[in-house]
This record gives sequence, C-alpha cells and structure tokens, in this order.
Amino acid sequence: TFAATLLLASATITSAHAEKADSQKRTLIDAEHTVFDGKTGTKTLTGSVQLTRGTLLIKAENAVETETADGGGSVVLSGHAGSKVFFRQKRDGGTDLWIEGSADRVEYDKKTEIVRFISKANVRYLSQQKVTQEQNGEFLSYDSINDIATATNSTSGKRVPGAGHVTFTSEPKQAKPEAKQEK
Repeated sequence: TFAATLLLASATITSAHAEKADSQKRTLIDAEHTVFDGKTGTKTLTGSVQLTRGTLLIKAENAVETETADGGGSVVLSGHAGSKVFFRQKRDGGTDLWIEGSADRVEYDKKTEIVRFISKANVRYLSQQKVTQEQNGEFLSYDSINDIATATNSTSGKRVPGAGHVTFTSEPKQAKPEAKQEK
C-alpha cells in the first residue's frame, strides 16, 4: 500500500489524479530478496524490486519500508549506478492519460504524506503517449495534505544560488470545438 499512496501523492503535483480504482486493487511486490524484521517493523527488498497495483508500476533496485507503532513510517526506494527508480500509473479523466517519472531516490513519509523525488528527478504527464507536462529538477516534492509542490536545484531540497535551474514545461490546452449554431 505504501507505493500506491506514494504515487497518489505524486500524481497530484499538478492536479492530475491517479486512477482511483488502483487503491482497491491487490498489491504485488516482487524482488530477488526480502527481509522482514518484526522487531523494528522494517521490510528490506533488494534486487529488481517491482511493485504493481492496478495500473501502478514501480521499479527500483532497492526498497526499505519502516513502520511505526502510530501507523506512520517511511519508504525509501533507490536505484543503483545506471538505473533509477521508475514509476508509471494511469490517471483519471480520460482513456489514455498517464503519469510517469524517475529519480535516483524516492522517499515517502506516511504520516506527513510528503513524497520526495531526489537527484535527477523527472515527472511527465502523458495524454495518448504525448507528453503534456514535464517537471525536471534535482529535488521535486509534493505535500498532499497542504497541496504544496516544490522543485529545487539541489538534492537537499534547498535553493542553492548558481547551482542550476528546475524546469516545468506545459503544452497549450486543446481548444474545445465550438458548438454549431442552429438557424
């Protein structure tokens, strides 16, 4: 369930909602090696980690989920040299709308509902396989409780003068055809 929440939060960065039906689907996690430590409430997954839940797909080399007694906790997903954490999920609102992206590291805090995409982060919104919006930066985050999106030029999440820029690209909205007037 951690990844579905993670992507539901990230999918709303620009008010593009992940497919609601996914939250009612079974979660399947596949990895080469998994260790669950009942004393610490930690799950460690290594080697070609793949999570699917409905239309949601997350691929990472490693994932660590920590649960706390109060229902909080965190999830950290990471790649290895040459690979990134990748996600893709269908969005509500149309037949062929998707959100996908990647980063070297993804962190999600269950209690604060903040998702952070860290290092070489990229999030794309697609409509019929065409990119309609795209965000790039060293740090992209979304606070779903307060509806605040942040993009910065450093992996710390703080703006560093002279360290580069973040980008946001948006295609123009398609004009709706005017209705024919009857005579």
